[in-house]
Parts: sequence; C-alpha cells; structure tokens
Amino acid sequence: MTDEPTEMLTQELIPEELVERPQWVCWRRAKRDGKATKIPVVPGVGSFASSTDPETWGDFETACDYLERGRADGVGFVFTEDDPIVGVDLDDCRDSESGDTDDDAQDIITRLDSYTEVSPSGTGYHVLIQGSLPEGRNRRGKIECYDKARFFTVTGDRVTGTPTAVSQRQDALEVIHHEYIAEESIQATDSPTRVTQRDGPTSSTSLDDDTLLEKASSASNGEKFDRLWNGSTSGYDSNSEADMALCCMLAFWSGGDAAQIDQLFRQSGLIREKWDEVHYADGSTYGEKTIERAIERTSEFYEPRSTERPETDAPTIDGDDADNTRSRAYLVEKNRLLRERVNSLEATLEERDERIEQLEAAIERLSDTERVHHKRSDAVDDSHLDATDDEDDSETTSLWGRTKRLFEE
Repeated sequence: MTDEPTEMLTQELIPEELVERPQWVCWRRAKRDGKATKIPVVPGVGSFASSTDPETWGDFETACDYLERGRADGVGFVFTEDDPIVGVDLDDCRDSESGDTDDDAQDIITRLDSYTEVSPSGTGYHVLIQGSLPEGRNRRGKIECYDKARFFTVTGDRVTGTPTAVSQRQDALEVIHHEYIAEESIQATDSPTRVTQRDGPTSSTSLDDDTLLEKASSASNGEKFDRLWNGSTSGYDSNSEADMALCCMLAFWSGGDAAQIDQLFRQSGLIREKWDEVHYADGSTYGEKTIERAIERTSEFYEPRSTERPETDAPTIDGDDADNTRSRAYLVEKNRLLRERVNSLEATLEERDERIEQLEAAIERLSDTERVHHKRSDAVDDSHLDATDDEDDSETTSLWGRTKRLFEE
C-alpha cells in the first residue's frame, strides 16, 4: 500500500507546502513512565525543542542533515496558527507486516484525498491537509486532529495512490470531524411516549427475539425493516450501509443489547461471511464494529410498558431517521459556517476596494505634483536661456567698443 521506503529523507519526498516552512524539529526515541515516546530536539543542536517556541525550530535541510549524521531518530513538522496545515493522526489502524488497514482509517484517507504517509511504527498513518480545524474536541479513540502547538513525525513513506501535495480539503475535514470526532448532541424532540432518551444503551428490553421481530415488523417503518431483514439492500449504496441500517433498527428495539443485536442479525438475510472477519487492528470483527457504531448512533431506545398491548402506533424513528436528524443538524451548522465565511470574504473585499480607492487617490496626487514640477523646471530653463542671451549681447557690445576705440586712437 506504500511506496518503497527510502533510507535517506530528501526534499523530493516531502510536499513543497511543508518543505518551504522553517517549522522543522528532529526527534529521538525515549521512554517516559515506562512508555515509548518521541522527544523533539533542536535541529543541528540537540537540545530540547518545543512545539510552541519558534526559536527551537529550523529549516528542512538542517533537520535532514542532523538526521543523516545519526544525531536523531527522525524529523517532524510543527503546526502553528500562522499556517493552514492540519494533521490527522490515525493510530493502531494498520498491520505493520501485511499493510492491511482498518475500514475507518481507509475511509478517512480516501475521503481526505491528500498527502498521507505511514507513521514510524508502521501501525498508523498521518494525513496532512490544508484547512481549518472545526471547533470542539480534536480526538476520539484512535483518531486525532491537530493544527497548532503539536509536531507530526514525517517519514516520507507516502501511501501509494495518495496525492504528493498537501491538498485543500476543508469540506471533507468538517464532515470527517463531525462523523468521527464531534460529540453527539442531537436529541429528538417529538419522540413517541414509549421511546426513552438515554445516555447509553440498556442491557435488555426484556423482549424475546420473536416479540421484538413482531414489533419491528408492525411498526410504521415495518416495510423497511422487513426488506432489510429479508436481505434486500435496495435504496442503499452498499451492503455495509444496509447492515448498519438494520443494526440501528435492532439497536432501537433491543435497547442497545449488543448480544441480542448480533443474535438477531445472524438470522437475517443480510448475514455474510464478512460479519465474522477481523477488519480492525484491535482484533474487532466487522460485525462487532458495526453493532458498536449502531448503538453509538442510536440516541433513543424502545422501552416496553409493564402491561403491553398490541403495537398500533409503533415509532417511526429508526437508525436511518436518526441519521437524517443528525445530517440535517450538520447541514444547518455547515450553512452557518459558510455564511460566516462569505461575510468574512465580503468584508475583506470591501477593505480591498477602500484600499484601492486610497491608492488611486494617492497616484492622482503624485501625478499632479509631477506636472507642477515639470512646469517649474521648464520655467527655470527658459530664464536661463534668456540670461545667457543677455550675457552674449553684452559681451558682443563690449568687444565692439574696445575695437572701435583702437581704431580711433
């Protein structure tokens, strides 16, 4: 999945957007509290560097030279508020021997579509883009994002197929941040009476499998449930999306009981061999991770009454509806950000127009001054010529007088 690693780190391997900035440090391996870590050091000096002190940074050439002389274990790029670079750190998502990558990491790498390289350990990735990190938390689980006061190790071991440049990817970054990092804060406001909102899933709804399936099938979105249960992926772009939709519905009706969701899904027409395949570096299977995400996405769970009656007003909220609610909220927020950006650009254009008017006025004043200067210069030249003529006439007259006097004598 990666280009052949190169022993010597050269400028040709690293994006120009990084090389041209004097924001480089070197690093050495060390242990802190029994854990491996990377200590930043000043290029060419070796003393401790700081990701917040520009005096301890250097240029790319100096950092590479110090590395080549064996004085450091690697080089790193420091993020600052003055540059547009954002780093996305994907940890423990890659098999260092086979190169197999988690689905989440692969999804992020594909959608960001910018310069991506393998981390020094070989078990993670660093994606570098141009953009602005959205407000809020900057990490969740094994995914982290940084845009200042942090350095990224740089290996030059670019992932094959990814761009060689640090691309502008603001929209993709916002979507990735929303889906993988931002806290879920959307809550339904028009939930049916027998739907409860919880901070986490319940252990069980006390419904056996047959009762749960009956209720899911007779609910107002029962037709959709039946299609998925019978193995139809119609209306979904992939089998994985259909799997997630069914799991979200099962999560709702089961109260987020992972064991019951797994047990029921295995009875559905969507079950595939992939369900039990290990797809993640932590050993999780595709099915386990799908159930985990379905429970996380489901903010409301069905709660049976003590005396049940036939379900005639089944809730219409399922995994897809919850996703749609979150998507609408996200679009509202994105539109707000776009409006702010447009307003900012308009303000900038107004400032530029004012500046252009000021410059044009200044040019006009300079032109007037230049014209006055030329007139004065011409007047001085004319008076000089007149004076010269007078002097010539006077000199001629004087010479004639002297000559005349000589003849008179």
